[in-house]
Amino acid sequence: MAAKLRKGDKVVVLTGKDKGKQGEISSVSPKDGKAIVDGLNMAIRHTKQSANSQGGRIAKAMPIDLSNLAIVDANGKATRVGFRMEGEVKVRYAKTTGEAI
Repeated sequence: MAAKLRKGDKVVVLTGKDKGKQGEISSVSPKDGKAIVDGLNMAIRHTKQSANSQGGRIAKAMPIDLSNLAIVDANGKATRVGFRMEGEVKVRYAKTTGEAI
């Protein structure tokens, strides 16, 4: 199945503690159905000091389920994603505005 959300997409969180906040997807795991959004769903991880990195309490973005994310259209509102054929190419588009994403 084609991916509705991809790395680099601007999304809004639909549910949870970060509801209504917007961010950019930094990575997607389609097998798990989750995505990591920069600056959202942050958790504190205690790490031990190593030669490469400083130890201590590190804030880390945790994965969010894809069903809890919606892409942001040109108007800045959450929208669903559809697919259509333009010639020989399959294109993603915003359902609310009809514009290609």
